[in-house]
Amino acid sequence: MNKILIIDDDKDICRLLVRFLTKNGFEAESAITGDEALKLLKVNQYDLVLSDYKLPDANGVELLRKIKILNPNTAVIIITGYSDIKIAVEALRHGAYDYVTKPLYPDEILLKIKEAINSEQVIIAKSKETKKRPNTANRKKFIYGHSPQAEQVQKHVDLIAPTDMSVIIMGETGTGKEFIAKAVHEKSKRSDKPFVAIDCGAIPKDLAGSELFGHMKGAFTGALADKQGSFEVADGGTLFLDEIGNLSYDNQIKLLRVLQERKIKRLGSNKDISIDVRVIVATNENLREAVRDHKFREDIYHRLNEFKIELSPLRERPEDVLVFAEHFLKVANDSLDKNVQSFSKATQDKLTSYYWHGNLRELQNVIKRAVLLCDQDVIKPEHLPEELVHPEFMQMSVSDSVRNEGDENLKGAAKNAQRAVILDALKKAGYNKTKAAKALNIDRKTLYNKLKAYDISI
Repeated sequence: MNKILIIDDDKDICRLLVRFLTKNGFEAESAITGDEALKLLKVNQYDLVLSDYKLPDANGVELLRKIKILNPNTAVIIITGYSDIKIAVEALRHGAYDYVTKPLYPDEILLKIKEAINSEQVIIAKSKETKKRPNTANRKKFIYGHSPQAEQVQKHVDLIAPTDMSVIIMGETGTGKEFIAKAVHEKSKRSDKPFVAIDCGAIPKDLAGSELFGHMKGAFTGALADKQGSFEVADGGTLFLDEIGNLSYDNQIKLLRVLQERKIKRLGSNKDISIDVRVIVATNENLREAVRDHKFREDIYHRLNEFKIELSPLRERPEDVLVFAEHFLKVANDSLDKNVQSFSKATQDKLTSYYWHGNLRELQNVIKRAVLLCDQDVIKPEHLPEELVHPEFMQMSVSDSVRNEGDENLKGAAKNAQRAVILDALKKAGYNKTKAAKALNIDRKTLYNKLKAYDISI
């Protein structure tokens, strides 16, 4: 029986979720503060934690980091309001499996919990493999989109896949970096060998070396048996290192040695192990800037940067939104055992005009929830989150100080007028900052400064 910990300062929500999950075959208990939850996590082993982002004594990211240190194999799902979607995306960067938005729907929560636990069990099983196994089964259909950016990415994948060159994939969280890495692997001569994905941002720094290179029994406290690292598991195939910029300096040095010599050494061992692995990495930060700031080693950057694929955010390619929405509709129908046929014209307009802070992941969550709520053949705006129907709640976040301070004097009037012009330009440009800056006859840097000054969040 899988064990789940619910963390929420609303006791009624805790009671309801514990009762619901118990009826569905889980062992569930709850905590109403971060401190109370951590005490439970220190003495109990949980398969999954379902945590509200806003707690009286902690926020979701702070708690997430501590959970991953106590038990890296515990899956975490964050509960958040839809207006905090950017915060939820940030939690994904730090190792959360997924997020759910309020109001909570039991079927949605149950589905995500089952997916998270099954996913974590697959990862653990992979780490215990001692033989190379083909991964040709269950290959997912690759969807690229129809935009010029998507077509360019597809050309790059076709071009680089047959080689053994290292690849850096750049893009915001949720743009499909792992999807592209898998596409490169599937089109390569290594396609019948393992594809292993590691999120460097989700691994506690003191455990990253063990996760990547393995360890021997007794190498450190808690090392109760020999363990293969991800490089060994991926031998002959492809290792995908997501959020590579989060790798510690010491592990960057070890990674450089592997890239140069094609050998690894388990923690606590003096024996070299030869490996044949293609390395693909991904990041949502500018690695060149990280190199300049001495946060990322320049020699590793040049070793990895044999080829670069850049993924545009979904908001900059609106012609792809409906392509992916249709795909996610089919996926949601299959997982929820429903038969929703299409989107109304009004719904399509809402989907294509929305900003999509979380990119493809957010779109997939929105479509799945809409399918869950839809009791008809067609998804209508009423099935979408309120923030998609009325996006101004998210795209025009203004602090009280900016809204009220100085409104009655000339300076305040000038600020409000300039802010209104910027918002109008953004709206006309489909919230594309490059296009808006051009229409305003200013550069992007100036526009970013104005957005920050007027507390405009898009």
